[in-house]
Amino acid sequence: MSKKWLKVAAPVVLLIAGIGAFVLVKSNGPTPPEKKEVDTRPTITVKQVNPEFHQVRVKGYGAVTPLEKTMISAQVSGEVVKWHPNFVQGGLVKRGEVLFEIESDNYEVALLQAESLLKTAQAQLIEERGRAEVAKREAKSMPDARVSDLYLRKPQVMSAEASVKSAEASVKLATRDLDNCKVVAPYDALIVKRDLGTGQFVNKGTNVGELYNVEKAEIVFPIAGFDRTFLPNTLLNLPAEVSTREKFSSVRSGTIVRDTGIVDQATRMGNIVVEVNDPYGLKDDLPRLMFGTYVEVSFNGQGLNNIVKLSQDLVTNNKVWVLGDDNTITQKVVDVVKEEGKLFLIGGGLNSDDKIVETIPEYAQEGMKIKLASDTKEGDDESSDDANVISTSVAQSNKDA
Repeated sequence: MSKKWLKVAAPVVLLIAGIGAFVLVKSNGPTPPEKKEVDTRPTITVKQVNPEFHQVRVKGYGAVTPLEKTMISAQVSGEVVKWHPNFVQGGLVKRGEVLFEIESDNYEVALLQAESLLKTAQAQLIEERGRAEVAKREAKSMPDARVSDLYLRKPQVMSAEASVKSAEASVKLATRDLDNCKVVAPYDALIVKRDLGTGQFVNKGTNVGELYNVEKAEIVFPIAGFDRTFLPNTLLNLPAEVSTREKFSSVRSGTIVRDTGIVDQATRMGNIVVEVNDPYGLKDDLPRLMFGTYVEVSFNGQGLNNIVKLSQDLVTNNKVWVLGDDNTITQKVVDVVKEEGKLFLIGGGLNSDDKIVETIPEYAQEGMKIKLASDTKEGDDESSDDANVISTSVAQSNKDA
């Protein structure tokens, strides 16, 4: 009987002893942390609205073109005896330099003949004036009825004076023709084309070359209608910056000289003309701005006050998210004045105390509860400090045990 009782009681005693040991171990172990309620609010960052003055920079694009293009032609006929070594395609010549010369012997002879005729006419005029003076003295002793203009030799004097003027004109023409045997550059020029050679006979009026003026260059570039709103009231003589769109870009200074005053019917754009002095850097050590180069032109437009600059991804259908009351977000309608690069310029709809939501929640809704990243960081720092304190206490308890 006692053995049978021991068989039944032994398991019960072991079970009770195990439960007691478990309770004892559990009571002496660390207390498990309480489960915190999960915060499902999205975390956002915000920035304070900062209205400021903004200087609008108007930009346009166009090609560099010469201010003048000239077809060079001979004004006299003759054989080409010499031409300038730079009078070749791509050559540069200075104002007044001789481009080519035409054989001048015939024109020198013509000038000598004209000068000879002038001397003869002048001598005849002197002779006729002397005869007229003699006739005038003789007429003093004669009755007035017998004295006439023919007797006083007035017609002969007038004819002699006309002959002198005609001879002077001939000398002037002969001198001009002789001077025109040397064809000079009308300005600092780039040679685009040459169609003559030594020994070639050229006729008067024949085109023998083409020049581009390199003293000044023009850039005609279009301005879109939405940019014309921001143009200054006065464009004339406004400084502009001209830069090449290359890997190693160069910058030159220019001046706005005119507005073409016409809106293109196809593109609905107007054109502005900028002038650049010495594009090829002949007079000053400046970067060359060759004709045909595609450049960017920029200049100051109007200045705008109280402008807020926002990234385009923060503005949707002219609305932005701002921080509302009690850590909520709300939308505000804004006035987008202009787009510049990746920014929108906001001219109205925001107050100086508004805070713009920079990280918009994926499914943002009006009045949505949020938490600020700055608050979350402070909470994490406090939790970290608490965790450090608990860990230290547990470690000390285990050491004491």
